[in-house]
Order: sequence, then structure tokens, then C-alpha cells
Amino acid sequence: MSNSFFRFKRFCIRHDRCAMKVGTDGVLLGAWGAVGGKRILDIGTGTGLIALMAAQRNPEARVLGIDVDEGAVLQAQDNMADSPFADRVSCRLQDVLTFNADVPFDAVLCNPPFFTEDTLPEDAARSLARNSKNLPFSKLVTKASTLLAKGGRFSIIIPARLMTEVIGLCLSEGMYLERRCLVRTLPHKPPRRVMLTFSRNPNASSEEQQLCIMATDGSRSQDYAELTKDFFL
Repeated sequence: MSNSFFRFKRFCIRHDRCAMKVGTDGVLLGAWGAVGGKRILDIGTGTGLIALMAAQRNPEARVLGIDVDEGAVLQAQDNMADSPFADRVSCRLQDVLTFNADVPFDAVLCNPPFFTEDTLPEDAARSLARNSKNLPFSKLVTKASTLLAKGGRFSIIIPARLMTEVIGLCLSEGMYLERRCLVRTLPHKPPRRVMLTFSRNPNASSEEQQLCIMATDGSRSQDYAELTKDFFL
């Protein structure tokens, strides 16, 4: 996104002070991830996009976004304050690995850092936001499990190549796959991303979905337009 802001139907996201801009991954998870219950946590909230989408989808919930980047937190706080959901969405500067909640969350969402290459973007804030060395999946999954209520759900978007690893990590923490959506950019391309939702129900039958973002002519696909219809102008 080249502009300093991105306008959705019910709120505006400014991202000029945030390392990670509004992107497709965040929009996908915000529109697809499980957001039931009264308390929702967005790990690595960045601009606050996913937290605000969750608040729009669940008018009964209070939503907390946390991030380790001060610039992102300040930007997210401004975006939340300017939204229609300002009375029930908040953001704080917090490393999830040291975060302890008095009351567990009914839904936990995360668009995590996933770059593992040695060659990273030069910008320090962007590197922090995108490099999984700062938040390994093993630690993220363990922490998410401790923050999740008994009947809660954990939703995440990751590169498709990491799907087996993350499913195994969640299983080791007593979180079972409930929904899976393979995401393609174009119909003829292999899946680029996968969205996963886990619950503590060992008898959960995994719901399988597939989503293609663009049609062959480069326009938004019908499925993507339907998923995001309540957000995009």
C-alpha cells in the first residue's frame, strides 16, 4: 500500500508510522479467523487492523492488541481511537512471551512474523516485525495455549509450507485443528498461505476450505470479495 492510510467501510487504518503496512494476510485473517466470545486478543497487532476487524465482526467483544514495536502501538492506538469501536478496543506495548492475563481469552488471533532467512530487510523495525527469530512458532504456540480459554479458539495465518509444523506444535499443546483454509493468489498457483483455527476439542472435525484471491484477469475473485464484503469499499 503506497498511501499513508487505507480506508475500509467502517474505519480507517493509517500506517505511515508502522513497519508493517496494511496487507492481504491481515485482511484475510481479520475476515476469516474465529472471533467468538467476550474477550479477543490480537498478537502482534501492528496497525490494529485485525483487532478492529474483530471488533466489527463481534459487537459484544472487548479486543486487546499487543505489539513489541512502540511506533506500531502508537499508530494502532490512534487508529482505534478514531474508530467506531474505540470504547472496546485497546492496544498496549507488550511482548506476548512475557504477557500474563488474569482472565483467558475466548479468541486469540495472530498474523505472525515468518521470515527465517539470514538476509533480512535493512530497516530494523521491519526486520523485527517480519523475522520469526524474534518469535519462534514453538514459543508463540505455547504462549497462545496459556492465554486461551477452555472453550476458546486460536487462529493464525502462515506460509503454506509451514502448515504441518504448526499443526504439530498446536497438537502438542492440546489444541486441535478445527478449520483450515488454503489460500492461492491465482487459480493455477499452488497455495501460498494457509489459515488455521484450533480449539481444545479433541473430537473437532477439521473443516477444509480453499480460497483464491484473484480471478484469472487479476480482479478480486468472487470468494475473496464475499469474504471481505463487510470491509472493503
